[in-house]
Amino acid sequence: QVQLVESGGGLVQAGDSLRLSCAASGRTASSYDMGWFRQAPGKEREFVATISWSGGGWLYYNDAVRGRFTISRDNAKNTVYLQMNSLKPEDTAVYYCAAGRAVAVVDQSGQYDYWGQGTQVTVSS
Repeated sequence: QVQLVESGGGLVQAGDSLRLSCAASGRTASSYDMGWFRQAPGKEREFVATISWSGGGWLYYNDAVRGRFTISRDNAKNTVYLQMNSLKPEDTAVYYCAAGRAVAVVDQSGQYDYWGQGTQVTVSS
């Protein structure tokens, strides 16, 4: 069992930066691939970024955020980060952290077994 708690969301202006954190608890938390998804009002949950359990293995980004967002993890702290720069109003959403074992299709939410409660990010124009 893995518990995930996100933090770091807030209200910012376009062009600003935010860093989201996801603290994972559970004995095997560091062995999970970790992802970030987001859901805007009236829209489906959308893949944002993912990183392999080893951190140095692989990572993938949604084209909409590549070059602006950076995912990283610190397994010693059981924490995953999402650094978000050059934020745009269209980035406004609830951001969710997710954990999955040996994720094969990184942008499919069904590949992830555990989810956090989400943190709100609002970007004003």
